[in-house]
Amino acid sequence: MEDETIAVCLHIYDMTRGMAQLMSAAILGKQIDGIWHTGVVVYGREYFFGGQGIASCLPGETILGQPNQIHPLGVTQIPFAIFVDYVQGLADSTFRPDAYHLLRHNCNNFSNELAQFLCGNSIPQHILDLPTEVLSTPFGQSLQPLLNSLSASSSQGGIPVLPLDLDGGRRSVNRAPSPGAVALERAIEDARRDSLKLEERRNTILEKVEKLEKKKAKKQLQQERQSSSSTSASEKKMADASEANTAREGSEEENSKAPREPPIVFKDLIDIRKEYESLAECIAKVGQDDDHQSMAELKQYVIDDEGSWALGDNFLLFIAKWLNDDKPCNDRLRVQLLTVLASAALKDDVILILHQDRRTHVLMNYAHNIDRLPMSEQEALALFMCNLFENGSSSEWLLYISEWTAPHTTLPLSNIRVTTKVAVTALLSDNPLLQDRGSAIIYNLAIKEVKTVVFDDVATELAMAILQFFSTEHGEEHIFRCMKGLLRFAYIAHSEVPALIKMIGPDPTQFKGMSARIDELVEPLLDRLRSVRGMD
Repeated sequence: MEDETIAVCLHIYDMTRGMAQLMSAAILGKQIDGIWHTGVVVYGREYFFGGQGIASCLPGETILGQPNQIHPLGVTQIPFAIFVDYVQGLADSTFRPDAYHLLRHNCNNFSNELAQFLCGNSIPQHILDLPTEVLSTPFGQSLQPLLNSLSASSSQGGIPVLPLDLDGGRRSVNRAPSPGAVALERAIEDARRDSLKLEERRNTILEKVEKLEKKKAKKQLQQERQSSSSTSASEKKMADASEANTAREGSEEENSKAPREPPIVFKDLIDIRKEYESLAECIAKVGQDDDHQSMAELKQYVIDDEGSWALGDNFLLFIAKWLNDDKPCNDRLRVQLLTVLASAALKDDVILILHQDRRTHVLMNYAHNIDRLPMSEQEALALFMCNLFENGSSSEWLLYISEWTAPHTTLPLSNIRVTTKVAVTALLSDNPLLQDRGSAIIYNLAIKEVKTVVFDDVATELAMAILQFFSTEHGEEHIFRCMKGLLRFAYIAHSEVPALIKMIGPDPTQFKGMSARIDELVEPLLDRLRSVRGMD
């Protein structure tokens, strides 16, 4: 019988959680995508090397969370028992805890050693070359405590990291594994495969159930609209009178429910008839019959104002088809489509379209690539995202924290992360129109009343973008919008954002005197900085 092959892959983590990509040019004088920690995943566990030696855990359960990338290394036929003996030998010799060095002998050197032993392949060369380029800087040295904490996390209440003595004690190099142990290992591997198959079947069933629930919700909304339109005049008068009485008796309660500040949207910027006609001209040249049907439905929605029920089940396929068509000849078509969608974003029932996109994430996967789009598409996309803040349901959709995996990568995304990327990319652009829309998104995020957990992963990134924006001169309106965001994120992110303000600057006091409304933001921001500066 042939030896069983086991997949081997490399988990790649950015230890700076995106900060290197954002700040490397300013701090290091060169652009880098991340400062990488790696671990080798094989036999159902992830193996890595840090300041306390070699350790292992379940895949993706280090203190760094889920990996930014998963890089296939190949397959191995080496038996598990031999693999354990080999790793134990490394732990006793070249990869002892005291042999660890941040620059010369780190987690990536261990991953490369293990990859070559298991399948004869090396890890990506740019990861191995990174120390000589970056980690010798003070910024790189500051990451050493994080590396050292990887193996120590189990003793500090973190995710358990199991030692390498998998058989309950030190295994002798000359001791052969027992037949029972080998059989048990194979049984565990078979059970793992069966579990994966069961999970795939469960996901398929859940997708079918979700599709049925969407159809049911759409039908119910249509019935509610028809029912509300048949309300008699007398019932309407009674409702109006009741509402007036409620307003007089409980004005204080009504005021508490009203939004404290309106979002910044661009209602008057779009001539929807003109934009729709331009889109129709583009589709007429390259579209098929199903595209013309979708255009007819879109006309009913955005021009005839018949409600989102007019859009068929294939409308999202129509959007996906043209947004993902990256032919340069269709650049104008994509811009026109995004502009029409920006008008649709102002409607209160646009959420039904957004909910249809919960499984395929067409809109958010496209938006995530904003930095690769032509400038005209970036402008139209930022306009669409701004206008989605017009209504509560669509603005909340922008902040969803549930994750999915981007196509062709293993990168975990969420709506709030994509919204953040659009905001940061637009704000830091050299294009004044994009800066205007980026600052509007920052402001809209700042005034949104949601649980602070929504911003846990992005508050620092947003604040860093604002501070970088502040490093050059801007008008009062844009400074006000961004100062609003900086104040909000300074309170959300505990001490991280205040520490960044102190380290990077500029000092908020330099904006005092610009306007009364900016002064009103500077004072509480200074109070917040003083409250976390116990080390001063």
